[in-house]
Amino acid sequence: MKGKIAKVLIVAVLSLVAAGCRDKIGPGTAEVKRPVVSGVQSTEIAASEIDNYYESSATVKAKTESVVAARMMGTVTMLQAKEGDLVKAGQLLLTLDDRDVRQKINGARAALAEAESGVAAAAKQKELAQTTYGRFKNLFDGKALTRQELDEAETRTKVAELEYERMGEMVKRTRAGLAEAKVYQDFTRVTSPVDGVVKTKQIELGTMAMPGVPLFTIEDNSSFRLEIGVNETLVDRLALGLPVVVTIPATGMELSGKISDVVPAVDPRTRNFLVKIDVVGEGLQSGMYANVRIPVGKRSTILLPREIIVEKGQLSGVYTVDGNNVITYRLIRLGKLYGDKREILSGLQPGEKVITGGVDRAVDGGLLQGDKGQ
Repeated sequence: MKGKIAKVLIVAVLSLVAAGCRDKIGPGTAEVKRPVVSGVQSTEIAASEIDNYYESSATVKAKTESVVAARMMGTVTMLQAKEGDLVKAGQLLLTLDDRDVRQKINGARAALAEAESGVAAAAKQKELAQTTYGRFKNLFDGKALTRQELDEAETRTKVAELEYERMGEMVKRTRAGLAEAKVYQDFTRVTSPVDGVVKTKQIELGTMAMPGVPLFTIEDNSSFRLEIGVNETLVDRLALGLPVVVTIPATGMELSGKISDVVPAVDPRTRNFLVKIDVVGEGLQSGMYANVRIPVGKRSTILLPREIIVEKGQLSGVYTVDGNNVITYRLIRLGKLYGDKREILSGLQPGEKVITGGVDRAVDGGLLQGDKGQ
């Protein structure tokens, strides 16, 4: 009985296998139906030569920063500037107590008046001595006066002349003393050495100013400078006057600068050397963060218009066209922005075709019909 059941099962399995073999589809190629895309334009990619930049960051600094200090000790009697004030060269910032200096000026003026009176008196004495000597000379010529008496008159004349010269020198000395006292009086008036803005104020009304101790820091806000460290491999490739591109991220400004100084000494710790860059622009302020790009040569890359780059979520890509006119969405890695074009770091090669017109009509996997290529 069991043998008969086994034979029946074997026959049934063989019948199913035979039926399966009869229904199997032979080898061949399945036809894929693609959507037809029209009204778009494609362009062959070409490499572009662009400037190769060395990039660094820096802090904007005033090109000229003046530290103002007093030349003499004194109590601040008037304060006319604070942080943030715009000042002009020569503008009064503060005054110091000048009572003692005014007394010195008064003393110097009195001494000058006394010296000038002495000069006038010495001039009269000189004139009298010269007149007396002339008379004595006439008497001596007439045998009415001895030689000794004439010599005495001559000596008195010379003494009077020397006294007149001495008093003249005294006038010069007292005038110099008066001028010196006036200079010290000027020291009691602290003024701004440059046009600019008051960055810091380190003195208050009524406090004592000391010689050489900073009172104000004033920045020249008409010109600014950046200082960056550049790798030692470029030490022979940078020159004075070389134009650079400066970007201020806080404001979005892009400014033109130029290298004003190159310090070729390399820091052994960082292997960098110092480069100073002059930059001018509206709205610049000391302390701003800046990005600096220094051109150091040329390089070849791919640049594509920004409008043909299609963003899908966090992915970026373009529509490419192959030799069979099949459209494919190709992922790319973006680089820097150059005007209205974007650098393509990877994903495309020169010679490939991308859709540059009618991008909104492109379909991934579509078949391009009536390609208006360039």
